[in-house]
Amino acid sequence: MNQLTEKSINCPYCGESIDVLLDAADIDEQYIEDCQVCCKPITFVVFEHDDDLNVNVYDEDDTF
Repeated sequence: MNQLTEKSINCPYCGESIDVLLDAADIDEQYIEDCQVCCKPITFVVFEHDDDLNVNVYDEDDTF
């Protein structure tokens, strides 16, 4: 069973801090979730750095 990791991110739209759960099974994956505050779609990209799960977040106008 994969362990979930809690991280805080800032919404790229409204700037509010949001706690999200990251799953190691999502490493190098891209997915979209709506902001819990402003309901706009946030693109999440999960990655591993120094054995720690991290995430980059983007708005729909960002290119990566």
